[in-house]
Amino acid sequence: MKVSNKKEDFLQESLKLIHEKGFKATTMRDIAERMNFDVSNSYNYIKSKHEILEGFLFGTSAEFHSAMDNVLSSSYSPDEKLKQIISSHITIASTKPFEVALMVNEWRNLKEPKYTEYIKLRDSYEEKLGSLLLEGIEMGVFKAFDITIAKSVILSSLRWFYDSYATNNPNINPIELERQIVSFLFKGFLE
Repeated sequence: MKVSNKKEDFLQESLKLIHEKGFKATTMRDIAERMNFDVSNSYNYIKSKHEILEGFLFGTSAEFHSAMDNVLSSSYSPDEKLKQIISSHITIASTKPFEVALMVNEWRNLKEPKYTEYIKLRDSYEEKLGSLLLEGIEMGVFKAFDITIAKSVILSSLRWFYDSYATNNPNINPIELERQIVSFLFKGFLE
């Protein structure tokens, strides 16, 4: 579905405002003021601010899942797959820092049934990562380690990147950061 330029501008400005103020603190009035129009005009673009949150969270989550699925279905070795997954995380986070920051900070504001649906997507992603790590252990590529701890270390490192990239330093070179994160993580994981 092609989104009109006005609607895309509206959504992007709303996203930036939510990032600046937080989801709960951002009102439809704030969004309308940012766009220089009446609050009632906001509803020409969306039904509620929850619709904005859902759209960005589920859209970005779909990108992460698609990247993961493409890597997992490749013929790469487990260590190469893990490098590619880390690379895809950094690529998405560096091109969509505000969307990814929502995934770190604002998903808790989803309403049911979207909240439960999002948790299932997140858990599914983590399970896929865990399966890759287990495959690497079984093939002797990765050291034998607790999968839950390994997933947490990897995802926490990447979460730090999202938060730092969007919040503190948008001038970070994503290629250099990817190299450093991969190097750091792999020293602990590779057999």
